[in-house]
Amino acid sequence: MQHHDSPVLSADSVAPEEIAHFSDLAARWWDPAGPMRPLHAMNDLRTGWSMRHLLPPVADDGARRTLLDIGCGAGLASEAFARAGFDVTGLDASQAAITAGRLHMRRHPLPASAGPLSYRCGSAEELVAEGARFDAISALEVIEHVTDPAAFLRMLGGMLRPGGAMVVSTMNRTWRSMAMAKIGAEYVLRLLPVGTHDWRKFITPAEMGQYAARAGLRITDIAGMVPSPGGWRESRDMAVNYVAAMVRD
Repeated sequence: MQHHDSPVLSADSVAPEEIAHFSDLAARWWDPAGPMRPLHAMNDLRTGWSMRHLLPPVADDGARRTLLDIGCGAGLASEAFARAGFDVTGLDASQAAITAGRLHMRRHPLPASAGPLSYRCGSAEELVAEGARFDAISALEVIEHVTDPAAFLRMLGGMLRPGGAMVVSTMNRTWRSMAMAKIGAEYVLRLLPVGTHDWRKFITPAEMGQYAARAGLRITDIAGMVPSPGGWRESRDMAVNYVAAMVRD
């Protein structure tokens, strides 16, 4: 398998300590009982909600719509979007995560009905420099790990074609999220490795709305995501996890 990866840039949107942290996890990324089990648990909800708020994966003329899954890790959401029919580019700054995604797809090939899925190691800045444009963008559990979320959203908005849609999921900065996602998940329950989250980087829905407006985007829907027996569910409760859909008019 040939690799034509761009080098990892020390770009503004990528925090080096975040890259190193997730590289360590990549080997176990696809283990539903491993360190990424919270992502496995919420993946059906976050990708299903996303697909209800994006354009259909196949246009009226039969062409597949392009989707950028930024901060894709080893491809939990990327594979779901490809299975739905999108032409997916999975981008991550961690070479280890990208390698894990490629290996998983080689060992577990997507069905013939799926859209193409290509992985790339690099940064959003590289795509901007190349003039890349997409019909849809997903940024799931990534914006709380970048250095400047407002600039990051503005950069993503610039890569959306007019009429395109984007979904962003993240964590609210509340005392409940501090208790549940940081202290509870990392230290008490050990659901996540210590250091996975920096609570100060969590983003309130109001802040997300401000960032979107500055990026020329309009939020069309927002929903809370809460754990429940048998999997996560959509909720009006946005105190911990939430997902937002936005469009470029």
